[in-house]
Amino acid sequence: MRKIWEQTETVSVEETRALAGRLAAVLPDGAVVCLYGDLGAGKTCFVQGLARALGVRRPVGSPTFTLINEYRGERGLAHIDLYRLRGAADAFGLGVEEYLEHFDGVVAIEWAERLGELAPEGCWRVWLEGGGEDAADGVRVIRVEGPAAV
Repeated sequence: MRKIWEQTETVSVEETRALAGRLAAVLPDGAVVCLYGDLGAGKTCFVQGLARALGVRRPVGSPTFTLINEYRGERGLAHIDLYRLRGAADAFGLGVEEYLEHFDGVVAIEWAERLGELAPEGCWRVWLEGGGEDAADGVRVIRVEGPAAV
């Protein structure tokens, strides 16, 4: 069973990042955050907010072409983008399961629906709607679901 941790609207990049920062404050090491939403919905922006709250000082962009970026701050962040993968078999071949099982920080996965059966049951799920492919700011509805134990 899942539990809604927060559901809200944001109207700017900074509000989206601030929501992610609030989430980062409650995430334990080893937490997996699965992000869902269309192009331009704010998934990377959300991960940037996680990174900032975790003490990452480097710029965080979409790892669409590199697929996985690791960042070190006060806590670690693995940023995985599955947009270019076809499904769970590709993710498995990439070694995503190692991050899901052994990374000692927070793992954020964009396009998490492509994980298929690899998606961990206890992951946090972030649903982003709105924005749009060319919209930096704009109204977004964001629902954050946590594991039942939260």
